Amino acid sequence: MAQALAGSTNHQVESFAKLRAIDAALVIGGSLLMAACAHISIPLWFTPVPITLQTFGVMFLALTLGGWRASAALVLYLLEGASGLPVFSPHGLGGMAQLLGPTGGYLLSYPFAALVAGLIAAKFSRRSLLIAFSVGAVACSVLVFASGALWLATALHKPASTIFLIAVLPFIPGEVLKGVAAIAAAMGSRRILS
Repeated sequence: MAQALAGSTNHQVESFAKLRAIDAALVIGGSLLMAACAHISIPLWFTPVPITLQTFGVMFLALTLGGWRASAALVLYLLEGASGLPVFSPHGLGGMAQLLGPTGGYLLSYPFAALVAGLIAAKFSRRSLLIAFSVGAVACSVLVFASGALWLATALHKPASTIFLIAVLPFIPGEVLKGVAAIAAAMGSRRILS
């Protein structure tokens, strides 16, 4: 009896350790995906905010990893960037200066936006996966752009209409495309893993 109990306990410990190792690998992989998305970057002449694939990355991670793991991946990504690793967009200042610069509001919103999007997607996924992922992606985009615009307004001391024109409006068409791509990729990965 004691041997069976000890064997069962050892198996549970091994299973737990394997799950934590998988979680760690997913979080590290997520931070690497974000670095790759940040390096696909196009500067714009009228705004300090470049076009990147970062919001695609945030949405995709939230919809595939779930809110908590995606949030952890994005916290790791921000820590990597703050420490000076070249993971942020090459069109910024890099390191802590990038987190405190004009695009800091976008960057700092990523963990929270991913958490919210992932939790929303999980909550509604029992009804319709497409609707759940769509609502999660929209919530993610709204949080990222609201945070980025507020931060930029504070940094530049410009009126709300100007901030909207340089921090939100030009990015909406691309954001719709990134959202559709993130939803499609997340749904595709679900089918592959099922």
